[in-house]
Amino acid sequence: MGRRYLITGGAGFIGSNFIRHLARREPDASVINLDALTHAGVRETVEELDVSTNHTFVRGDVRDMELVDALVAEVDVIVHFAAESHVDRSIAGPASFVETNVVGTGNLLEAGRRHGVSRFVLVSTDEVYGPVPEGEVDEEAPLKPSSPYSASKAGADLLAEAYARTYGYRPIITRCANNYGPYQFPEKVIPLFVTNLIQERPVPLYGDGSHEREWLAVDDHCAAVHLLVDAGKPGEIYNVGSGIRVSNLELARRILERFERDDSWIEHVPDRPGHDRRYAVDSTKIRALGWAPTTDLDAGLDRTVAWYRQRQDWWWPLRETVS
Repeated sequence: MGRRYLITGGAGFIGSNFIRHLARREPDASVINLDALTHAGVRETVEELDVSTNHTFVRGDVRDMELVDALVAEVDVIVHFAAESHVDRSIAGPASFVETNVVGTGNLLEAGRRHGVSRFVLVSTDEVYGPVPEGEVDEEAPLKPSSPYSASKAGADLLAEAYARTYGYRPIITRCANNYGPYQFPEKVIPLFVTNLIQERPVPLYGDGSHEREWLAVDDHCAAVHLLVDAGKPGEIYNVGSGIRVSNLELARRILERFERDDSWIEHVPDRPGHDRRYAVDSTKIRALGWAPTTDLDAGLDRTVAWYRQRQDWWWPLRETVS
């Protein structure tokens, strides 16, 4: 009998891709998929997985301690993806980010500690470091979050570290660069630009587009998380980045090229408040375990654009919720 996983946020972008990764790489594993199906959790994303007896979907909220405790009692591994994750939404209404990202993480940590679940991976973000004007930040860098979203994720990270020091319960924390790929909700920049262009609409670019991001294919991220389930050291933090960094303007142009469009399709819009100028993480620590990204940005964009062209049945209904 294989390992028993609790995957939170498994109907979301990265979580659903991770469940598919497990199905390929660890087919004897069983998965309890806990997702509240808020705006970015899409039941249709994982319906095709229901044919497997190894996948059990549970609609529920990580803020529900009674439910969390009951599910954690049944598993060997927790991989915690569930989070409110869109910066713009956090600026408009931060309360749900604090409740889900901090309180929900606290519930999982407490249940994991209580039931002795030895492998717990908390999936965080490079945004907790705040802007990186030059060079790269390693795992020892101070946390300087700029948005309610990144502050709530930093709070979850600190709570996990406190559990290690106070109780000796030592989750692994990952801090990943910007992900992209199939099943990403179309409010995020790459699927937003791609689906806009499929619909013959311009792409909205914040400010002058000079903000720089590091881009990681979701399959590479899933491989990193899976490696850490096996080889990560409890209580450690691991940055997960590709080293591929481009400005938002350059990203927009690369996507436009795939639709044979020029800069006239770019609509410059007012910048978001507190918009971090640049992110860049040093991933030496996880690379020392044998992980390395396998997808360059052009190949990844080709595959991503092709997926959104083919799966309009998935994303078209979701666009009604995206301005």
